[in-house]
Amino acid sequence: MREGCSDGGYGRRIGVTAAPTEGTARLDRLVELLGGEDAINSDFYAILDCARDRRIHPFIHRQALDFTCLFRGPLPPVLERCAPYLVHLYPRQRWTRQLIELAWGNSWGIFLRSTAPMETLRLHFRRFLHVKDASGRRLLFRYYDPRVGRVYLPTCTPSELKFVFGPVSAFLMESPSGEECLRFAYERDGLSADPLPID
Repeated sequence: MREGCSDGGYGRRIGVTAAPTEGTARLDRLVELLGGEDAINSDFYAILDCARDRRIHPFIHRQALDFTCLFRGPLPPVLERCAPYLVHLYPRQRWTRQLIELAWGNSWGIFLRSTAPMETLRLHFRRFLHVKDASGRRLLFRYYDPRVGRVYLPTCTPSELKFVFGPVSAFLMESPSGEECLRFAYERDGLSADPLPID
């Protein structure tokens, strides 16, 4: 297995085991909203921000089946542990349920659905990792933080939405209270934003 952030590098784990997670009705509903039966024709991913919580990086590397770093590498270990990672999730897997339970309400990242392969998504999301401010300084754009994503997307023009969504059919993220799942999709007339109740 190749870990880290070298270009095109992926991590793979076989025979995953995870601690049992209590199957509450709320968690069942959340898993269904994020990657359930209505998403049968697309794959389920997350972009997780390892800078948000020190548990995320080891969690991904010990448990995830398929993941890749969005930063170009190789990177120093301290930066690798704070990088954003694209992770392929599987709704029926216990680890996925455990991740969602830990991440939801704590701004660990955003979820998405797409029919595109991971490498296509990695290249797409790398395209807007950095932006320039009014003075021309190059800044990291943390769009994968739900506190940023849910504010940014409604401000986009149709052409900006087309660029940001690319091969993504829907972005899903927590509401400020965590009581709703915000589903954003790009449609011909602009952005579709639906707050989906969890309870």
